[in-house]
Amino acid sequence: MTPLTVILTIAGYFALLLTISHFASRGSDNSTFFTGNRKTPWPLVAFAMIGAAISGVTFVSVPGMVVNSGYSYLQMVLGFIVGYFIIAAVLVPIFYRKNLVSIYGYLEERFGFATYKTGAAFFFISKMLGASVRFLVVCVVLQGLVFGPFGIPFVFNVIATIALIWLYTVKGGVKTLIWTDTLKSFCLIMSVVLCIYFIAKNLGFSFGEMLSAVSDHDSSQMFFFSDPKAGTYFWKQFLAGVFMAIATNGLDQDMMQRNLACKDSKESQKNMIVSGVLQFFVVALFLILGTMLVLFLTKNGIEIPKKTDEIFSLVATHSSMPMIVGILFVLGLIAAAYSAAGSALTSLTTSFTVDILEGDKKYDDAKLTAVRRNVHIAMSVIMGLVIIVFYYASDQDAISAVYSLASYTYGPILGLFAFGLFFKTAVRDYAVPAVCILAPAISWGIQYVLREQFGYQTSFELLIINALVTMLGLFICSKKK
Repeated sequence: MTPLTVILTIAGYFALLLTISHFASRGSDNSTFFTGNRKTPWPLVAFAMIGAAISGVTFVSVPGMVVNSGYSYLQMVLGFIVGYFIIAAVLVPIFYRKNLVSIYGYLEERFGFATYKTGAAFFFISKMLGASVRFLVVCVVLQGLVFGPFGIPFVFNVIATIALIWLYTVKGGVKTLIWTDTLKSFCLIMSVVLCIYFIAKNLGFSFGEMLSAVSDHDSSQMFFFSDPKAGTYFWKQFLAGVFMAIATNGLDQDMMQRNLACKDSKESQKNMIVSGVLQFFVVALFLILGTMLVLFLTKNGIEIPKKTDEIFSLVATHSSMPMIVGILFVLGLIAAAYSAAGSALTSLTTSFTVDILEGDKKYDDAKLTAVRRNVHIAMSVIMGLVIIVFYYASDQDAISAVYSLASYTYGPILGLFAFGLFFKTAVRDYAVPAVCILAPAISWGIQYVLREQFGYQTSFELLIINALVTMLGLFICSKKK
């Protein structure tokens, strides 16, 4: 696959993206940017949320996970579904009833100003780091396919791609994201299904033979009940999935910003539940693709790369595969990447403008628009810098890096909301920032002791530990009303 083919594919997709952005953002204002005017039909949001939950990391990293973890990720996705039901039943009605632009406004009402700022700050850190890791994967692939062959340095790669994302999100905000996520969902599903088809055809499999080969392969094991100490143990993955979904969807301004674009809480609840169930089947497609990639490498005597994130691109651009597979790979990758990074920039802009600067309270509409656009530029620059730092500093596989970061940074947010919703105890507001800073450090210590002293491999349940430590700290800082 030539660099020119990749460039033309990206250019074609981006032209379509800009066209959709143009029509979706017509007549937009600050309300359109922040909430989509709360007029979006729930089926459209539900389909868009399939793509919203899938980033470039999912597209590249999840197929490669089958090498070391089989289909264990589906155990976590089952937990996601339960988490989505909890979000729909508990959080969505509260956020609509309080008519929140930023969901962290709940923390100010429940605890106080310091807690509100702490929750917003932890979201900012969480989303900036998580989105940067996700987008890093895409920049690395584009560096190998396009920028590297032309001798263009990685830094310019990041600048160019971030600039493109800023361009299509600067005006329309959430309303634009929902329509571009719809395009993304379609492109992702189409890309994965067609890649599976062409790989099966290359291997000489009929549909039935393909299903048999996948089910018989060692990598297709889904449930792991034998070793409670292992990171793939079912109950660890399932429970972590429940709380990870609540933290990274229900308590994440990025994801909830879309859900709050529906006209009322009942519509939003339908969207949440349907999109959660559909996500299971989409992730299953990615894992089936992973097994097909391994079968292809084995048949052709190609060594599986140590960094399993590289497997998909290695097969998609292999000389024995038709060019269409490489084009589908690039199409799915950039669809996932641009949308995920665009939504992150939009939510970061919203949270910083509303929560940190309190622009919706201080400025008139014209001034708020100017401030919002300046913040949008600043968020783009910061994300680019973080991506470059991660590129030179990290060697962990991307999907694990994302959830490891989330376990530390979303833990305090989950603890704050859980404590606020389930306990009526008042808390010393000024002490909350210290509690939320200490909780991840204590959680890291607990993880270290469990590993070194008991041989227990902590997986993504670290998020639960982190939240519980936060809640314990809030109890210690509680006071009588």
